[in-house]
This record gives sequence, C-alpha cells and structure tokens, in this order.
Amino acid sequence: MSDLPLASEFPAATRDEWRKLVESVLKGAPFEKRLVSKTYDGISIQPLYERAKDAKRVVGRPDGEPWAVLQRIDLRDPKEANKQALRDLENGATGLTLVFPGAIGSYGFALPASREALAQALDQVWLDAAEIELDIGPASNDAPTWLAEIAKERGADLTKTNFRFGFDPLGAIALHGKSAAAWRETAPAFASRIIELSKRGFRKHLAAADGRVVHASGGSEAQELAFVLACGVSYMRALEAGGFSLDQAREALFFRLAADADQFLTIAKFRALRNLWARVEEASSLKPKPIFISAETAWRMMARRDPNVNMLRMTMAVAAAGFGGANAISVIPHTAALGLPDGFARRVARNTQTVLLEESNLFRVGDPAAGSGGIEALTSALCESAWKLFQEIEAAGGIADALSSGLLQKRVAETRAMRMRNIAIRKDPVTGVSEFPNIGEPREQVLDDKPDFDQLQPSDSSLSLPRTRMSEPFEALRDAADAMKERPKIFLANLGKPADFTARTTFARNFFEAGGIASVSSDGLASPEDAVKAFKASGAKLACICSSDEVYTEQAEATAKALKTAGALVWLAGRGGDKEAAYKTAGIGGFVYAGCDVIAALKEAHTAL
Repeated sequence: MSDLPLASEFPAATRDEWRKLVESVLKGAPFEKRLVSKTYDGISIQPLYERAKDAKRVVGRPDGEPWAVLQRIDLRDPKEANKQALRDLENGATGLTLVFPGAIGSYGFALPASREALAQALDQVWLDAAEIELDIGPASNDAPTWLAEIAKERGADLTKTNFRFGFDPLGAIALHGKSAAAWRETAPAFASRIIELSKRGFRKHLAAADGRVVHASGGSEAQELAFVLACGVSYMRALEAGGFSLDQAREALFFRLAADADQFLTIAKFRALRNLWARVEEASSLKPKPIFISAETAWRMMARRDPNVNMLRMTMAVAAAGFGGANAISVIPHTAALGLPDGFARRVARNTQTVLLEESNLFRVGDPAAGSGGIEALTSALCESAWKLFQEIEAAGGIADALSSGLLQKRVAETRAMRMRNIAIRKDPVTGVSEFPNIGEPREQVLDDKPDFDQLQPSDSSLSLPRTRMSEPFEALRDAADAMKERPKIFLANLGKPADFTARTTFARNFFEAGGIASVSSDGLASPEDAVKAFKASGAKLACICSSDEVYTEQAEATAKALKTAGALVWLAGRGGDKEAAYKTAGIGGFVYAGCDVIAALKEAHTAL
C-alpha cells in the first residue's frame, strides 16, 4: 500500500512553502502570538510538526492488552455498596476502586473505614478474579490488612489476587497540610506495613505515588509528574531502610495520575512518567521495567452545571489515558460534582470505557502516539520540565521537606492562579458553564447531595494543596442568581438590522447567562424611545446595547442616556475604543467583549441587582 503513487504528480510540499502561505494569511501579525500556544509549564505547542525521526515506542501496557475497567465504590452504606459492586462487575467492570474517608479520591462520599464495612462491600465478590484497588486516607490505613485477611478467610488464592493496596502517606501529607515531621514519624510504620504484607505473599503494588492531589489543586502536568517521582523515590528509600532491596522496593510501587480532557497533554503525561521513572531506575542501578499506572478522570474538570457535558470530558480523558498506556482507568461519574452518583451515572461511567474498548478497540495498538511529532515533542518537553522540578525537590531535602517549606505548594498556587485567570477571561472555556450555558437546565438526580468533606480539613491550610474545580467561580454566580426571588434579567437593546446586532446579541446572551442572568431580547430598535419602552416592558434592571460599531457611532450614546434615565444599569457589547470616554459619559457603565474578565463583570452585575 505504501508504494501507491497517490498525488505523485504534485511536488512535495516543504515547510518553507507552508510558512510563506501562513505569513500571507497572518498579514503581518506575529506568528508566535497567533499560532503558537503555551502550556502552564511554559512549553510551546507549534501549529505543525513533522514526524519524529528515530522515535521509540514507550513500553507500557502489553500490545493488545486492554486496560482494566475500574468502578469507584464510594457509597456510605456497605450493603448498597455491595449491590453496586456486584452490578458493576456483572456488567463490564473488571475491577473496583474502594474509596475510604480522607483519601485523595474521596469527593465527599466514601465507604466507612471499618473491617466490617469492607467485608460487607465485598460480599460474593471473587477476590482472586476481580482487580481491587484501595484509595485510602489516614483513617483507613488498616484497610490493606483487612483486605488481606478477608481474602485469606474466604479461601482466595493469594497468588492469583490482583490487589493494589494504595499506601500513600506523602499524598495524605500534601492533601491535609502536614509538615515533614509527619513523614519522618510515619516512614518506619509505612515500611513495616508493606513488609508485613509482602510476607503474606503480596509483593506488588502496595504503595501508590499519586499525582491526583496536585492535579486537583490546579497544578501543571510537570508539577504532577515531579510530585509523583519525588514520592516514588521517597517510598523506595523508606522501604530500603526497612530492609527491602531496591528491586523489591520498586516492585512494591504503582502510580496514579489524573486524566483530563486535554487529550494531547494527557497522552504525553502518561508516556512521560514511564520515561522519567525509567531514568530513576537507571540512576538506582536497576534495569528499567514497565510500571503500573492507574488513571482516574480528573476531578477539577467536573462541572455541576450542565453536567451531561462531563460525559464528553470524561470520554476524552479515558481515550487519552488509554492511548497514553494506562493499565487501569477509573471514571468519576458525570454527576459526582452534584453529589453521590446514582446507578444511571455509574452505568454511564462504566459504559464509557466499555464502548471505547469493545467497540472502538482503542487498546489494540501499543503506544499509538509513538512517532507523532507533536506528542513526542510534548513528551520530551514534559520530561525535561518535570525532571528539573524533581531535582529542585530533591535539593530541598525530598518531597516531605519541599512540602513543609511550601516549595511545591507555591508553584502549584501560581499555576492555579494563572489557570483561574484564564477561566475568568474565557481563554480556557468551560463548555456548559462559561460557554453555551443552559440557564433553564433541569437538575440531575443524585442519591445524596450532602457531601462530607470534614475528613479533608487540613492541619495547616498554608501547607495543604486545596482541591479545586475549575467551574466553581461561575457556579457560585449561578447559585446566587438561582437563590433570588425572581430570575434576574438583562434587556438586550438591539439596534439596527439583524445583520448589525445578531453576533453581539448572541455573545451578550451567553455572557450574562453564564452568571445566571436571563436575557430578554428585542427586535431592531429604531429610536431611544423604542428602547426605553421595550426595556420597561421587559421587567429587567440591567440593559446591554448590542449592534455593530457603525451603528454604535450613530445611536449608542442617545440610547444609553435614555436607558439610564429609565433606571437601567447599561452595558455595551464590544469595546469602547476611541469613544469609550463618551460612552461612559452617556451612561454606559461597562463593556463586555472577548477577553474581558467575565467573572468580574458578572459580579458587578450581581452587585447592582
């Protein structure tokens, strides 16, 4: 097939020719500014890449082996948790993630931290057939021991069990805001627990180096990777001090990463972790072996508004993690930000993976991104950026000391601030929330809408990595609007013909409805008097003038004066430009346009209301 002379009559295109065509379209605008974007790690993403030459595949999940489909079990009632677990395993899931209070993956709901609850939740589950992964916190450190005892009591073949126990004291320190002293105190106990489990026959995947805590706090991909590396190295040191060889210590580890809807960065991140850890192994005089990476769809991308859009986000995240070589994937159900997901939401989470595996066959090719110029460049750049931060953490005394001094928290806070700024100006749009809001959406059903985050209260808030969802600022405005006696409204004063105002009317409607303010539109208004009459009939307190710049020059000032006299707080859709001062004098109090601070503008509107 490769010898077919398709388009052979045309000369081969060159990069220089492409660049000349691009320059003609840009008409003098800077190439770097218009077509080159940057990640939150400062990595440049070019608009065009050539195939990476001499690229080698990243060895991860074996060729043709599907990733494990994990289902989260976080119901507070162990009996209901058991029903859900059996339903999941009977309908496509190959494993379970059992979530306990205070764990990194506990989003307000969790199994009780008791042996009885664990035994009941796993009733009739074949423990030597299903994969079991524990997501534990400080209050549930005994859960691995309980699971091992329950498996033995039930006669499970311990050589065939596939348990990942998930000890992660450093992740708990980062989440709960404890000092380095906490790690020095717990490191010996951490090692002794793992050594004890290894004596029972469990030698793999006992401790988790978990980057989700950094991701959920708004951190960058390199920051998440550096944290995972630093935790993994610290765990190996603790286990070596406890009597393990380095080879035994690395076998005891597995890794967790968050997967989000930025598919290219997610693919690159998972590939980068394997390359980075191989470098750690080589530095430890170990021959690199493929590591086990468990993925969970990202908490920070989940939205409470228009939650069905979360299905699209989690589908992208699962596909990206699968392409990136994840060995197991867990999907947060699309209604989780609203409360405890019901059976339908959990079924959708499960089937999202089943469709991608069984119908789309995404698992068939090992490392399908190998050789892709863009993905290879991202992978390499992430490795460099993460390794540099990892070295800084090591120079600071290791991850515990880096957390105690606030080194990592400061970096993550800076990235989070940049991210939230871009959310506010809609540079990073959130579909269904900041873009295309559905102001009349029905509320999705959940089993319980009262999450309990008491287990996550930090010991020292200055040292903790706070959990953040990117849509929260807009959701707060929507909640405030919903709490008013009547839905707040804004009158859209459309001037001129539909061709003049339609684009800006649509923009203004989406802009204000993102803050819960309904729009009342109007036909083309011929005079300020018509605008005042329509405004009074709308029952609104706010007004936004919408039209073209040409029409604004002729009618905006007079219309603004009339609306202000009628009692309206007046906005204008577009920039003021050279006439901004005159517009303000006429009574226009604000301007809404692409790139403005949407959150600030909406807060101002709420204050006026």
